[in-house]
Amino acid sequence: MREMRSLVVAFVGLLVVGVFAQASEQRVTFTKDIAPIFQQKCESCHRDGSIAPMSLVSYEEIRPWARAIEEAVVSRYMPPWHIDKTVGIQEFKNDRSLSDDQVATIVKWVDSGAPKGDPNDLPPPVSWPEHDGWMFAPLFDEPDLIIESPAYTMPAQAQDVWYRPVVETGLTEPRWVRAIEIRPDPVEGRRITHHALARLQQEEPQTDRTNDAEDIGPGLFMEWAVGKQGELMRPNSGKLMLPGSKIAWDIHYHAVGEEITSQAQLAIYFYPEGETPKYRQVLGLFHAINGGSKGLDIPPNTVSVHQGFHVMKQAGRVENYQPHMHLRGKAMSMEAVLPNGERRILSHVDNFQFNWHNNYVYADHVAPLLPRGTILNFTAWHDNTAANRSNPDPTQWVGWGDRTVDEMAHAWVNITYMSDEDYETELEARKNMPPTATDLQP
Repeated sequence: MREMRSLVVAFVGLLVVGVFAQASEQRVTFTKDIAPIFQQKCESCHRDGSIAPMSLVSYEEIRPWARAIEEAVVSRYMPPWHIDKTVGIQEFKNDRSLSDDQVATIVKWVDSGAPKGDPNDLPPPVSWPEHDGWMFAPLFDEPDLIIESPAYTMPAQAQDVWYRPVVETGLTEPRWVRAIEIRPDPVEGRRITHHALARLQQEEPQTDRTNDAEDIGPGLFMEWAVGKQGELMRPNSGKLMLPGSKIAWDIHYHAVGEEITSQAQLAIYFYPEGETPKYRQVLGLFHAINGGSKGLDIPPNTVSVHQGFHVMKQAGRVENYQPHMHLRGKAMSMEAVLPNGERRILSHVDNFQFNWHNNYVYADHVAPLLPRGTILNFTAWHDNTAANRSNPDPTQWVGWGDRTVDEMAHAWVNITYMSDEDYETELEARKNMPPTATDLQP
């Protein structure tokens, strides 16, 4: 009898230990479950010296915001990622959205009291660049060339300004570019910088280059707006800079009630000398307005729809999608109509936010390869009603214009153009391309 009682006690003890161990494994803690998510999806902005209003790196920094964080991730307000996940391409190099499982983990953590957990479970800290560091430096070392616009002082109260200085690059030989970054400097400059365009001016066989979608030349070097970090070229593709080239800046400043002095900095990473990529990548402005910018017509108290169509004169690979609208922007889609009549929705942003000009960079194995003659169709929706909380005045008739209270409707899209033969070769190579093979986006 005594032996039987001992066996029962031992069994119950093992059962209790097992249940306790299982509960411990299922318990969501900051150190084990939450910190890795924040490192991957949040810290690039939420850290000291970056653009977010507060740092969310340590437990002590995050814990007071736990309920607000839960609300932000459940509503998909944060992280800012506005692609419609029900249609089009869904794999991107720079996807900072949370999966459903990650959202559920955060909710479970908050609802269980946001426990810290075992410090030994913490992942190693991410080594972010200091305030004056460059995001792509861990990939390529420091930039090979930095070009700065002259500093500009924006008064506390003033009309919007478009600052357009031209700066020599100082290049004495042709160089191919594999990555670019633009940033306002200092960080306070982000508050007054609506956007910063860097156009590449250089002598080429064909002159009078523009940013038109059909213009296959130097075009626009890079566009920066809030939420965008930089551009990485895919392997064996790049942008060509020639001796004597210049950067023509186009920087839109707006007053914020405080005098701020700022400049734009352009960091360029070259391919090693002698390494020439096969393909040339071009950034173009694709209007979502039939007939050009003057066709944008948004009556008061309405939701308006406009479309723009662009025929690809060469085959090419679409590298990214970055819609651009202003305060009344609601949604924008990019569709490909192939020469055989097939239609493909490439991407659709269904919740455009003016304060986040996300650049959606396609993963290598899904970047659309399109034949010559493909029509790219851009459709833009503007909400000029009182239901749009960003709308400054729904009673106003709105047209195209540079001011923030005016409107625009276009997308910035990088296309790597190629011959028909190379297009067929790339199609064949795509069949054997593993997912995320060259995903280098930090």
